[in-house]
Amino acid sequence: MAHEKILVVDDERDIREVVKLLLEREGYSVAEAVSGPQAVEMLRMGGVFDLILLDIIMPELSGVDTAAVIRQISDCPILFLTAKSADSDKVDAYSAGGDDYLSKPFSKVELLLRISALLKRCRRESVPAVLNSGIVIDEKTKTVRKNGQGVHLTEKEFELLEFLYDHSGETFSIAELYEQVWKEKYLQSSSNTVMVYIFNLRKKLEDNFSEPKLIQTVWGKGYCLVPES
Repeated sequence: MAHEKILVVDDERDIREVVKLLLEREGYSVAEAVSGPQAVEMLRMGGVFDLILLDIIMPELSGVDTAAVIRQISDCPILFLTAKSADSDKVDAYSAGGDDYLSKPFSKVELLLRISALLKRCRRESVPAVLNSGIVIDEKTKTVRKNGQGVHLTEKEFELLEFLYDHSGETFSIAELYEQVWKEKYLQSSSNTVMVYIFNLRKKLEDNFSEPKLIQTVWGKGYCLVPES
């Protein structure tokens, strides 16, 4: 069972109560804030949280503005929960310091998966992860080594690898990878971009990139990172 503490920030009481009940059933400790200013004050008064769930549309101080203030005093991961789903809204959210973005309405399963992925990423930041084929990924220093030797990855290659690793064992379509990693709306022309980056990662990380064991193709569905042989 989980033991992390999560702060739920939303001006709608019903949403706070539903999310709190769901999280507590999973073993999380939950605190609530009814506004952005209250959430900021809780952090300034010494509140320590492992994750913040933050609504965007709120009176007094929007979620985006709240995140920008929070980033001045805390590096706690922020997951936005919002009915706003335009590309410009997503850009604003990530630019303010958000770590992930989930549009309403969302399923309980999806919310829990997003929370789990963010928390795992934070836990891993201080402990380099050992993948198969002698590959070590250090999310804190943004470096990768294979058999003790450094592997040069571009910033976007590392972000793609990091995303796949944070969701190890899950399969993502090309469209999902593009929107999650590039944080732009997927177009048909975006497919080639993702496939080229997957190919480059395989060339740099796999023992035999034509028979990948780390980043595997799930035919008809997408790609999946398998951390251990």
